[in-house]
Amino acid sequence: MKLEGAQKTAALTVGVVLLMGSLAWASVPLYGLFCKVTGFGGVPGQADRGSDTVLDQTVTIRFDASLDRGMPWTFKPVAREMTLKIGETGLAFYEAYNPTDHAIAGSATYNVTPYAAGGYFTKIDCFCFTEQVLQPGERVQMPVTFFVDPEIVRDRDGKFVHTITLSYTFYEIDLPEDVQAQLDAPAALNAPARQTVN
Repeated sequence: MKLEGAQKTAALTVGVVLLMGSLAWASVPLYGLFCKVTGFGGVPGQADRGSDTVLDQTVTIRFDASLDRGMPWTFKPVAREMTLKIGETGLAFYEAYNPTDHAIAGSATYNVTPYAAGGYFTKIDCFCFTEQVLQPGERVQMPVTFFVDPEIVRDRDGKFVHTITLSYTFYEIDLPEDVQAQLDAPAALNAPARQTVN
């Protein structure tokens, strides 16, 4: 059946809407993957182990922390900065505290500035890889292990980077189901039994 006139226009419009909707839906995960692989937008890379090469050249790493609006924790770096050799493995700590009377789960987003360093700042392990749950009044120190890839000195823009800032923002998320179940269990045990009225 051949479409003509208004039918053809309607079919093309529906096709364009479906295509644009599909591209919009896929754009966020694809962009995230692109940034992770390339370091674009200051997204650090990940590695299983440290660098095999350590240069004599040093770089200063600054640490920044912030909270999403409404997140009741306090959150800060333990040390504001460190200097290490390019390729050397660094270990830094961030401190989080839950001042409330209930458990709160959080997840951290992160980036690196300047963006030219994003593809060369590599994390080996980080608290940001998993969600964090703090009990009422709990204070924790959370580690991040990282290195700056020696390839940065060969990059057209990266070779001029002498200071890198690693920034985290914590935002509140729903409690994991297993934690919520543990919190609900004592309440269920203490709750009065239901009575059936005839």
